[in-house]
Amino acid sequence: MLQPSDKHASIDDIQVGDSVVLEKTISESDVYQFAGITGDFSPNHVNERYMQGSVYKTRIAQGALVVGFTSAAAAMFGIKYGVDGVAAGYDKLRFLGPVFFGDTIRIEYRISHIDREKQRTHAELKVTNQHGKQVLAGDHLIKFLPYEVITAPS
Repeated sequence: MLQPSDKHASIDDIQVGDSVVLEKTISESDVYQFAGITGDFSPNHVNERYMQGSVYKTRIAQGALVVGFTSAAAAMFGIKYGVDGVAAGYDKLRFLGPVFFGDTIRIEYRISHIDREKQRTHAELKVTNQHGKQVLAGDHLIKFLPYEVITAPS
């Protein structure tokens, strides 16, 4: 598990091009646990017989599950660089292809723009599968917040 960093980065410590990469193989368990949490039991995700009649011929992972892994990449970025901030949203999120059970996705999270006036960074999200095919694209925003160091009572 990643732990908070002792460093505390301001927006001036972040540069365009700073990045993290996360890889994850999507399992049947991931899809069913996500369905249980969210209630997304669409037959697209849980009914193999139904999906055999589709153009995909098999079940696919929930798009929101894949987006969730981009959130994990954003968290990794924040911890790696010591960012004191919160997610401020997603822009231009697009699903470009299906993610199948057993696919290994690669999430690339790269700072593409820094808005110092609004204290926000914009990151390009690029998710590809094990064949190098892009399955998701979008932008993620982080809002930097002031941080006060709190010392533990002795």
